[in-house]
Amino acid sequence: MKSDEIIIVSGLPRSGTSLLMQMLEAGGATLLTDENRLPDEDNPKGYLEFELVKNLRSNKEWLPLAKGNVVKVIHALLPDLPSNYQYKIIFIHRNVEEVVASQTKMLQRAGLTGANMPADKLSALFTAERNRITNWVSEQNNMSLMECDYRDILENPVVNAQSISNFLQIKLDTKLMAGVIDLSLYRNKI
Repeated sequence: MKSDEIIIVSGLPRSGTSLLMQMLEAGGATLLTDENRLPDEDNPKGYLEFELVKNLRSNKEWLPLAKGNVVKVIHALLPDLPSNYQYKIIFIHRNVEEVVASQTKMLQRAGLTGANMPADKLSALFTAERNRITNWVSEQNNMSLMECDYRDILENPVVNAQSISNFLQIKLDTKLMAGVIDLSLYRNKI
């Protein structure tokens, strides 16, 4: 990895981005986080977010802090990344029905309601959005894309950790990365 590159972890909400961040941190990568969003029942090991990312559309002043580091960016904000940086994007896929189920449970625990549409329509919407974003990223000259699968990471953590290390072109401790996997946290299976 070049010191001026920014590593992005992305995906749909509840797709495993926090797990990827935990793996990268365990492997020796430096994360850009602020610990504003504390661990909770839905993410007992933490969210590992950087609050200013949520305002990426209107505030890009924090991006120099991300150079040489890993930062989590929700899928919908990837097109707002400025083109004057180089990005390596690890995009995690998870069964969309599991994403919807996990998101619904998280919102219910928080006393909130989500989109007012049936789960199958929401799944179709998420799938279309995910495909649109990954296709867009793959066409950008300043972005390299690695797509990975949540369930495959859980089932083959060492292989996936090595693939991530190879993609990033940095030596990560793949055994420590694999050691982060906690199958008891895989609670919304379809």
